Amino acid sequence: MKRILFIEDEKAIQKTMGEFLKKKGYNVISAFDGETGLKMVKVKKPDLVLLDLVLPKLHGFDLLEKIKADPETEKIPVIILTNLEGTEEVTKALELGATTYLVKSSYRLQDVLSKIKQVLK
Repeated sequence: MKRILFIEDEKAIQKTMGEFLKKKGYNVISAFDGETGLKMVKVKKPDLVLLDLVLPKLHGFDLLEKIKADPETEKIPVIILTNLEGTEEVTKALELGATTYLVKSSYRLQDVLSKIKQVLK
């Protein structure tokens, strides 16, 4: 069973996405802030990270940078799932090593699942 770490500070989104992915056969672990997310990436070594950018304690960009700078975690795919829609944010995320960038308001749960399946193949 593939393990997904979902780093998201909005509890409703965390719950909805987490339950949806669990029903689809994924082991979902959650973090509600960037610092906890970083610790969990290092300890749990998930198969994929779903990452919001606007997080308490450690911004998503800083977290992404730390994941990609660590030889133990650099190969873990990171899908950005955020409400920031600017071209600058997308470009920065991809330059820092994000696998793909999804804007929450533009995607249904099924679309996010399709991206996850594509990345984990």
